[in-house]
Parts: sequence; C-alpha cells; structure tokens
Amino acid sequence: MTAAKILIVEDETPIREMIAFHLHRAGYETLEAADCREARQLLADERPDLALIDWMLPDMSGLELTRTLKRDKEHEDLAVIMLTARSDEHDKVSGLEGGADDYVTKPFSARELIARIQAVLRRSSQSVEDVVSAGSLRLDPAGHRVTADGADVQLGPTEYRLLNFLMTHPDRVYSRTQLLDRVWGANVYVEERTVDVHVRRLRKALSEHGADAYVQTVRGAGYRFSTRVA
Repeated sequence: MTAAKILIVEDETPIREMIAFHLHRAGYETLEAADCREARQLLADERPDLALIDWMLPDMSGLELTRTLKRDKEHEDLAVIMLTARSDEHDKVSGLEGGADDYVTKPFSARELIARIQAVLRRSSQSVEDVVSAGSLRLDPAGHRVTADGADVQLGPTEYRLLNFLMTHPDRVYSRTQLLDRVWGANVYVEERTVDVHVRRLRKALSEHGADAYVQTVRGAGYRFSTRVA
C-alpha cells in the first residue's frame, strides 16, 4: 500500500521537523512548507492526502488558507487538520466552519496527532458500496460523487462520509455520540459540537439544490435523514 502523503504547513522549523520526524516513523511521506506561498506551490506540484496547517503563518492565516483551498475545485476534497495554540470553543468552531476536518491544540503529543491523522484519512477514504438513492439525491461511493437531480453536490470529505452514513440508515435518529462513533470512529477524540458544525456545512451544500430538509434535527435526540419532510 502506498504511504499517505502529508503536507506540513508550519513556520516554526523545530516544530515542523519534529512533526515530520514522527510522521516518517509512522510510515507517512511528508512535504514541508514554512508559509502559505510554499504550501500552494507544493499543492500545485504534488497531490497530498492531508494537510496539517498551522493557524498562525507569516503571509496568511492558516484559517484563510484552508478557506481558500476549500473554494478551489482542485483542492476542495483535501483533508485538513488545523494546528493551533488557540484553545477556546469559538476558535475551534471557526476552524471547523472554515473547512478543517479536525483541530489539534498545541502542545500535542505525537501519538495524539497520528491518531487524529489516521481517523481523518480513514473518514476521507473511498469505500466501495452500492449506489444509494433517496429523494432527489444519488450517492455513488465508487465515484465518490453526490448528485441532486443530476447536478453535482460539492461536499468536503467529512460531509460526504456523514451523508453516506445517514443516507444508508434513513429514518433513524442518531445522537451526536452515535454519529461520532459511526462516522468519525470509536476512540477518536472529537467534541460533540463538531457534529453540529459538519451538519451545518452539509445542509448548506444541500441547500443549493433544495435538499437540505432531508437532514433533520430531532430536538433533544440528534439527527436523522428522511425524505419525508415534515
């Protein structure tokens, strides 16, 4: 199996080299960038599977870089983990809403970082299953593609996996904890609030095709997918 390729965008050389060292030991291939300009050049030349992006960078914030990448069709499916010393909930939500798939607060252990990388890559990986159709939506796992009445629906990797799970388990209510276990994976350190952020992002993408009402909030219980819109 080919080793996953990870882009490390971090302006502090000791931290960047430390991350690269541990990732190499864990069997990953790494690319290194000290700023957003270098990162964009590497992204143009290489096809990394995941990017670790520091929030504070000299030429552009890592959050703005992430937002820019997610607006670019070439990189919208790139898995992103934000690295930052910012630890309050507002900053975490800003990072997730900006397009990040996960958020790691400094200082962090190599073990925690690698566990989160493994979880995000697992969520982003393509699974081979039958095509699922519901209402106006059609999800093709083999092509990693979602369409609404034939038009492409643009989803990030986590939103894709969340929709995949919900569409294959319709009309059942799942709590945030259950969704974390089934979509993010057991023993992954992700806050329940993360589910709400990704549900909002999923609905926003579906709303452009009039399909956001399929993802329903059941007050006090969780979320469900249903084409029977109340």
